Amino acid sequence: MILLQPLSKDDPARVAHIHVLPEQEPFCGTIAGHFADFDPAVDFHQISRDGQVVGFFKIDHAYPQRYEFAHPGEIGLRGVMIDRGEQGRGTGTAAMAMLRHYLPGLYPEPPALVLTVNAINPAAIAAYTRAGFTDTGERYLGGKIGPQHVMRMALC
Repeated sequence: MILLQPLSKDDPARVAHIHVLPEQEPFCGTIAGHFADFDPAVDFHQISRDGQVVGFFKIDHAYPQRYEFAHPGEIGLRGVMIDRGEQGRGTGTAAMAMLRHYLPGLYPEPPALVLTVNAINPAAIAAYTRAGFTDTGERYLGGKIGPQHVMRMALC
C-alpha cells in the first residue's frame, strides 16, 4: 500500500536513505540539498510503500510568485524523488496520481497542482501523464538543463 504523508523539515533522517540514480540528480536534486535549502513557502512530504519510506516531494505554495506560467492560487510540485531501489515498480506514478485527493486535505484552496519536467526526460513526462497531469503545451525556458514542459493537474 502506498501512503503520502507530511514530513517535518526537522526530520531529515526519515528520508536520508533515499537516493536516485546519479543521472537523475540534476532533475530532482538530493535529499541533503533539499533540507539545506530552507524555504518557509515549501512543505516536505514522504512517500511510503508497505510501511517503508521510499520517496520524497515538495509542495511550493509560492509557485505563482516564482513562475509566471503558474496561475494565482495554484501550488507547485517540486523535487520528486523515488529511491532507486523502488523505481520501476509503479510507485512514483501511483503516488503522483494520489496527489489529486491527498493535497486538498492539506491545501484546501488551490484549484490545481503545477510542475515542470525537462523535455529531455521523456520517461518522467510519460509517468506524470499516466498519473493524471496534462501537458499544457507551455514551455518553461528558465531551467538549468534546458526547456521544460509545464504540466498541470486539477485538484478535487
